[in-house]
Amino acid sequence: MSTLEPERGTGTGTLVEPTPQTSHGDGDHERFAHYVQKDKIMASALDGTPVVALCGKVWVPGRDPKKYPVCPMCKEIYESMGEGGDDKGKGKGDK
Repeated sequence: MSTLEPERGTGTGTLVEPTPQTSHGDGDHERFAHYVQKDKIMASALDGTPVVALCGKVWVPGRDPKKYPVCPMCKEIYESMGEGGDDKGKGKGDK
């Protein structure tokens, strides 16, 4: 065993949570409007905190969502919520 390799089974057991990466690129998610809880959009507008869409995209809203088609993944998730997903607490988020 090399001295550069860590020993297996040792350590403190501390779990480090990754910091969510906000999106600034022009990937596929950038071409869509996403579904986000309305209260989260309002909070983001006030303090600039990132929001999380139903599809998992994390970003700080800043563009008019009406200019983009709805994210197919968000739409599928929203529709699968059934009768309980009747726009209560959900809104079309900003891109």
